[in-house]
Amino acid sequence: MASIKKILLSAFLLVCITSCAQQTSNQKEMEDKISKSDEQWKHKLTEEEYQVLRKKGTERAFTGEFWNHHEKGIYICAGCQLELFSSETKFESGSGWPSFYDAISKDNVKIKKDVSFGMVREELVCSKCEGHLGHVFPDGPKPTGLRYCINSVSLDFKKL
Repeated sequence: MASIKKILLSAFLLVCITSCAQQTSNQKEMEDKISKSDEQWKHKLTEEEYQVLRKKGTERAFTGEFWNHHEKGIYICAGCQLELFSSETKFESGSGWPSFYDAISKDNVKIKKDVSFGMVREELVCSKCEGHLGHVFPDGPKPTGLRYCINSVSLDFKKL
């Protein structure tokens, strides 16, 4: 009987510890997120940044600052400065937008289903500010086979 009580107590403690760890993780995620009103975003961003990052617009192909950019460094979110992509994973896709085959961290980007314009695509957003970055396609190079097709206006650049 005493061993059953010990097992039940151990199980209860394990559930409590797991629950606390999950709450701490969710709390940290919520603390890291940026939440601004539409007016605050309009004040912080340029008109073009606002249209792309907040209203899910797209810049015209071959017009953005980074589509033909070759410096070594880190591409960061223009909305919140979260590190998103390394120049080491940038490649020439021919699409007219900066393309990367991997993100710096899967925790820094989030994929959402996009059914706009009669298509089904995977939208890529910044996990910290929920800013629209572009889309992900399964036609990239190895090792991932992915093409993160990103609007230049969604990015800033930190030279290494």
